[in-house]
Amino acid sequence: MRKLKTLELERLSDDEFKSTKKKPIILFLDNIRSMHNVGSAFRTADAFLIEKIILGGITATPPHNDIRKTALGAENTVDWEHAEDIITNIKGLKKNGYKIIAVEQAEGSSSLENFTRQQDEKICLVFGNEVFGVDDKIIELADMCLEIPQYGTKHSLNVSVSLGIVVWQCL
Repeated sequence: MRKLKTLELERLSDDEFKSTKKKPIILFLDNIRSMHNVGSAFRTADAFLIEKIILGGITATPPHNDIRKTALGAENTVDWEHAEDIITNIKGLKKNGYKIIAVEQAEGSSSLENFTRQQDEKICLVFGNEVFGVDDKIIELADMCLEIPQYGTKHSLNVSVSLGIVVWQCL
């Protein structure tokens, strides 16, 4: 066994990525404070051919060196938009057939290991602020909440870690 060289990985070029059919999944970042978490979300979205990222509220937008540091160029390939009015944006996604899924520890949440996304089902995964989580108004609009089971003494994961776990499970 040996580690593959970068050229052996046969990665898409930026142009090939942009023209490739994406998974009908939108990542919605609700007031994320850390630009490193934002950059990590871009990198994860690129890795899994995610349709788009919506950067809500105070979430920083490209171009920015702190986003670029963790995105490693994915901020240039992944489609994104900024949503100043988060609630209006979420309502618009629902009207366009997206199932709104808040990733949050909430009453009535479903455990991630029991969740299966239907093939080609349009979903919007909402990830909340590092301190306050997903806004209560978004949870009220959500079709469901997903919770990542945790067994230790801490009751939360870094938002970029949560994002990677949830996206992997959804695919």
